[in-house]
Amino acid sequence: MSGSPTVRRRRLSNLLRELREAKGYTAQHVTDTLGWSRGKLTHIEQNQWKRPNRRDIEDLLDIYEVSDSEEREAALALVKQARQQGWWVSYSDVWGGGTFVGLEAETRSIRTFEALAVPGLLQTEEYARAVVRSGGVSDEDEVDRRVQARMIRKQVLTGPDAPLYWAVIDEAALRKSPAGQLAYLLDVQGPRLGIQVIPDSVGPHAALTAPFVLMDFPEPDPGAVYVSTWSDELFLEKPSHLEQYESLWRHITATALSVEDSRALIRSLIDPT
Repeated sequence: MSGSPTVRRRRLSNLLRELREAKGYTAQHVTDTLGWSRGKLTHIEQNQWKRPNRRDIEDLLDIYEVSDSEEREAALALVKQARQQGWWVSYSDVWGGGTFVGLEAETRSIRTFEALAVPGLLQTEEYARAVVRSGGVSDEDEVDRRVQARMIRKQVLTGPDAPLYWAVIDEAALRKSPAGQLAYLLDVQGPRLGIQVIPDSVGPHAALTAPFVLMDFPEPDPGAVYVSTWSDELFLEKPSHLEQYESLWRHITATALSVEDSRALIRSLIDPT
């Protein structure tokens, strides 16, 4: 699950923007010089592309006067890596463009909050199947395919390069979960995977209506926040956004029960007696 082309494409976009800004050029100046269509460079710098064109990148490196052979080769190596396809491409009918799972595939740490559902990476097959069906999918072949994609996605949490994973889950989500799913939440925890629960007794809290995922990456890639709505996906990368969600994360982890108390609460939901 390493070497994500999604992460490489994002890194290349950031690099090209930094090179332009270092030269003091406007996007319009570069576009006019290359005779590109309006907005093409903006799409590149905002990572709104799928498979980078090597000739385009070479033209940009020439304009930015990148003459050092090692620097040029490093940039062009990113082009090659960004043009590869991740496993999720085979499930484009499930993941769409696959930006989220592509980023998730090379994270250093993942921190997530969910209010009404168990996070995807912690779902059992039984629970995932119920979630897919609850979304209105009735064709069993499609249900099977979506569940299969979710189970493959979970492999990101295994192996020597697995990220640190921390989930804060509202008790409301656990009360909607079967015993098998709750038992899995107890079994899956370890040194690099922790779960905290915000109990019902807390009442309304800062993140009640805002599930989110905080992703951190190895240098030089900046962090990102993923926010999913019913109809759209948002990827927030500005420092101000990251600071806002870091603050929110500190608040909800302080509000939630400790890991051990959370485990006790989960056990009580499995066996209330």
